[in-house]
Amino acid sequence: MPGMLSTVGVVGAGTIGAGVAESFAAAGLKVVLIDVGLAQLENALHRIRNSLRAMRLTNPTDTPENVGDVLGRIHVTTNLSALSSVDYVVENVFEDRALKLEIFGELDRICPAGCILAVNTSAVPVAHVAAATRRPELVIGVHFMNPVAKKRTVEVIRGALTGDDTLRQTLAVLERIGKQAVVVGDGPGFVSNRVLMLTVNESMRVVEDGVSDAHNVDKIFRECFGHPMGPLETADLIGLDTILATLDVLVDLTHDQKFDACPLLRTMVRDGYLGRKSGRGFFKYE
Repeated sequence: MPGMLSTVGVVGAGTIGAGVAESFAAAGLKVVLIDVGLAQLENALHRIRNSLRAMRLTNPTDTPENVGDVLGRIHVTTNLSALSSVDYVVENVFEDRALKLEIFGELDRICPAGCILAVNTSAVPVAHVAAATRRPELVIGVHFMNPVAKKRTVEVIRGALTGDDTLRQTLAVLERIGKQAVVVGDGPGFVSNRVLMLTVNESMRVVEDGVSDAHNVDKIFRECFGHPMGPLETADLIGLDTILATLDVLVDLTHDQKFDACPLLRTMVRDGYLGRKSGRGFFKYE
């Protein structure tokens, strides 16, 4: 399949979905990008255009193609039925378990037999999503990190029923777009977010308790531990609404209160402080 792969469906045109669409289109593949409204799709194309232009400025030898040529391979639509002839699908909607299950039921009905359905999720187990389909052996987790275009590694989650060929084809697809995979087992949060969300949430509690401000929390992680970004800057990049949704999913699925979201986080999301996407989170952004 990877050698014959020509068209990829990308469901969800938010920050991650736009980055996924960009990565596939930049690798020469046709992309069908889907979201619920034209405004979201226009915003996604705007983000992709800016990302490609920035890439050409910083790495001109790695991006010889014109921006217009890459964008020309991305077809945007609000109609899921446009996925009736794609070769591979990556779903990237908001971290809402019920919504993902509903969408995968639709994808199973619409997509061709043999089409792999990849779920890009922060915390929902692949097995739960696969159960909403009649093709559980063709469902796999692909957890792309933000910003997708710059992150070379993808957390790949193999569900209990994910087939050997589905895993093999997914690794080949990722290699084609310049990504390497780290394959892990299934479970709420997998490796990345089962660990990261605890760190981010506890960092927020430190700020809430007045032990430190956000600047110094992140400075300790950067300068003492050598992390390129602190946990609160990372949270702002991911989106505080996504952090909150992920923590809520983890509490729901693990019944472990250690994942209970910090009250400060709930207040900030309620008040519209979502991080980079809104211009302000724990830090301010232009």
